[in-house]
Amino acid sequence: EEVFEHLRCTKEGLTTEGAQQRVEIFGYNKLEEKNESKILKFLGFMWNPLSWVMEAAAIMAIALAHDGKDLRGRPMGIDYHDFVGIVILLVVNSTISFVEENNAGNAAAALMARLAPKAKALRDGTWNELDASLLVPGDIISIKLGDIIPADARLLQGDPLKIDQSALTGESLPVTKHPGGGVYSGSTCKQGEIEAVVIATGIHTFFGKAAHLVESTTHVGHFQKVLTSIGNFCICSIATGMTIELIVMAAVQHRPYRQTVDNLLVLLIGGIPIAMPTVLSVTMAIGSHKLAQQGAITKRMTAIEEMAGMDVLCSDKTGTLTLNKLTVDNNIIEVFTRGYEKSDVVLMAARASRLENQDAIDFAIVAMLPDPKEARAGIEEVHFLPFNPTDKRTALTYLDAKGKMHRVSKGAPEQILNLAANKSEIKRKVHQVIDNFAERGLRSLAVAYQEVPEGTKESAGGPWQFIGLLPLFDPPRHDSAETIRRALDLGVSVKMITGIVISWLLVRKLGGG
Repeated sequence: EEVFEHLRCTKEGLTTEGAQQRVEIFGYNKLEEKNESKILKFLGFMWNPLSWVMEAAAIMAIALAHDGKDLRGRPMGIDYHDFVGIVILLVVNSTISFVEENNAGNAAAALMARLAPKAKALRDGTWNELDASLLVPGDIISIKLGDIIPADARLLQGDPLKIDQSALTGESLPVTKHPGGGVYSGSTCKQGEIEAVVIATGIHTFFGKAAHLVESTTHVGHFQKVLTSIGNFCICSIATGMTIELIVMAAVQHRPYRQTVDNLLVLLIGGIPIAMPTVLSVTMAIGSHKLAQQGAITKRMTAIEEMAGMDVLCSDKTGTLTLNKLTVDNNIIEVFTRGYEKSDVVLMAARASRLENQDAIDFAIVAMLPDPKEARAGIEEVHFLPFNPTDKRTALTYLDAKGKMHRVSKGAPEQILNLAANKSEIKRKVHQVIDNFAERGLRSLAVAYQEVPEGTKESAGGPWQFIGLLPLFDPPRHDSAETIRRALDLGVSVKMITGIVISWLLVRKLGGG
């Protein structure tokens, strides 16, 4: 109620007119775009140390283009060839860079337009699908399985959601969000369905604030530093040479003013690597086209050379080096009860999983079976207990082919261990295995089993047996090791940046030290 009061809205949503008024106040639900003038952008490519020297030479050339005389005193007429040549080179350099960056910008804009997310919002009392950019604070939106959260929102009444925030936090496992809790723009709904009220849009979202911080940082790239160094060297060298030339010709040899200036112009033009900007522009244009053929869009031409000068490559783990898809390592499953095999542990864990509307863990467990239908083969489901933050486990009560009732459960190791009848006997070993998994960057999932002789789903059942521990991990991408190897061969130091315990096993698989 406080949120509705603060946002001045109701559970019935906004009207179209009210939403439009809020757009004028809060703006559209998208990140800020800098609308740079095309002319200023074009002229910007002429604003660097090398261009300054060339522009100074062009000014001197046009200033001396009239009324010149040769050594015998005869009029030389209009000599504008130097000026035209310098200007043409400047324009060619700027045009190549401008056209390439403009094309890349158009390609990126077209890609973003195709990927523009949609949102289901309550407007004028009816649910409508509209562009996520039109959402405003106070809108009531519907969130369901598979939806990308379009804006920061507060959940209303309903069942808890499982939200994948890996794009924001790097955490592979989904996070449970309860009514009244907040969800962030850019995260993905992995389980559940609920309504929510939008509380922030655009640059005011968690994601938008982070993006604004990145945009507001000023950083001079490697390529710009190299060009500045070359330009400064040329300027200093030319200035020194012109000073010596001026002293010798004017003060020592007493040459005429015009001859002295002509010689200075020759020195000025000759001291500039005039072809270098053109060569650089053409080279980067070719590189941009090569990258485009591989599906990469170069929005800034200088980024190619800046990347070439990279010494350290810092990479996120989740979804970049890995698949962002949980998997069970079948080779190191730990069995604690006699008479059971590793395959039995997987089957019991699969039985304690949902077959529909699965979260990341359920999907990983069921995927271990040759056929997902095996999870319910030969049994009759009586009751399924979904995961909740209190119990931190799931459970399935079922009847076998003989009509006997059983119950299996999977979840947090500590919770499952507390159920076990022989907890005191296996506690130490369980913790050792969990620690061993943790040292290798693996998450632990425990499985337990009990018989229910009373034959009712409400009954407590017989003693629980701690069956085993399953190791979960996020496997590396198939091309990660090769990419890292190539980077190392090029002299680039690769660093993995992650907010969770790093698996040294993963690092070794990827070829790290």
